[in-house]
Amino acid sequence: MSRREISAGCVVYRTSNDGTEVALIQPRDRKAWALPKGLIERGEAAESAAQREAQEETGLTGTIVSKIDTIKYSYMAKWETPPTRVFKIVTFYLLKFTEGDPSRHDREVDRVEWFPIDKAIANASYPQEKTIIRKAKELILNHREDS
Repeated sequence: MSRREISAGCVVYRTSNDGTEVALIQPRDRKAWALPKGLIERGEAAESAAQREAQEETGLTGTIVSKIDTIKYSYMAKWETPPTRVFKIVTFYLLKFTEGDPSRHDREVDRVEWFPIDKAIANASYPQEKTIIRKAKELILNHREDS
């Protein structure tokens, strides 16, 4: 059995005099640090899905600055009967934090934490998400130089 999932997610960031920070989530019952992401609902734009998922999973809202990139991977959903191979496509967006409280995440998430961006790259559990955060760092630096 196999299926395809189309998702969207965000690199939620904020900048201060101390530098740039990125919000990472610890999904329920996993020791992984990851970026917020989730399925795009029927009729929903990818950007809207990315913002909605970021708010649900981190408690944070913001403004989309730009698209970062799209990643593809597959995994086995062993908890399903029968176990199913899931092919996942996720488009990530850069989301500039405006407001919210990381304690207000949904029940899919155990923890939300702000990390200095280089520490976020180091702590992110998935190699493709590390690459997304590196690309986000470049976009943030270029965005700051333009303004």
